[in-house]
Amino acid sequence: MFANTKELLTNAYRHRYAVGHFNINNMEILQGIVQAAQNLKSPVILATSEGALKYAGINFLYDLALTASQLSSVPLALHLDHGLNLDIIRQALKLGYSSVMVDASHEDFEQNIRITKKVVQLAHRKNISVEAELGTIGGAEDSITAKKILYTDPEKAKEFVERTGCDFLAIAIGTSHGAYKFKGQARLKIDLLKKIKQKAKIPLVLHGASSLPKNLVRQAVKYGAQLSGVRGVPEIQIKQAIKHGINKVNTDTDLRIAFDAAVRKVIKTKPQDFDPRHFLAPARDLITKVVEHRIKLFGSVNKA
Repeated sequence: MFANTKELLTNAYRHRYAVGHFNINNMEILQGIVQAAQNLKSPVILATSEGALKYAGINFLYDLALTASQLSSVPLALHLDHGLNLDIIRQALKLGYSSVMVDASHEDFEQNIRITKKVVQLAHRKNISVEAELGTIGGAEDSITAKKILYTDPEKAKEFVERTGCDFLAIAIGTSHGAYKFKGQARLKIDLLKKIKQKAKIPLVLHGASSLPKNLVRQAVKYGAQLSGVRGVPEIQIKQAIKHGINKVNTDTDLRIAFDAAVRKVIKTKPQDFDPRHFLAPARDLITKVVEHRIKLFGSVNKA
């Protein structure tokens, strides 16, 4: 069975660390994440975006994650990331996801509340927790696009949580989706985060939090990727965000870059090799290393 996301994040909230949310798209990415979690005895949240579900199918990814949870010695939760389509949210609830995110952040405040409250009512009947979003973080990834950041207002965050009953809240403090997060100096609004935490007394979520480690980017570029100008969230700022109230940190782009870098290396250096296992296995191994590094950054080692 899957772990209860709300329980994982409540524990992180009480003890001031973060649980890693890692997006999955196929078996190798899933295996790499789970291996890292087991190596470091850390809980993790496996996440499927609507883009991943379109690519692989909700039943396929659900069954892969369920098998992993049955074989794993650490808590694994399964989360629907950026639920825009109510039909997909209902499918996730019916299958038995640990949690779902309803993303109505593009709507006005009252409509966001109405949509979120409806999903909360549906999910809580099944003891499934709900993540909502207030504010927009900008950038583009899968079906999520926003031209600019709309920072979360602390007073509205308090009202939003009280009126919707959501279990954790994704906030906008300066991050962005995708690999091109910042045009200039990266700077999260930690003072704003502190105010939001004081008002909304539930676990807070940081989207768009990949750091795009230079060694990964260099490897991908060395073997053919075109990634000029990519810039992630500095790890020191992620640590500050966790210290001041973030309890769930989402990572997707770092995994994509790692997978891409490893596959490109094998294809470039061994052009005679056409066995997919020989370039998917290194990708899985590099995913494990990246996730281990993130788990250490989040402070969830030995929290299983």
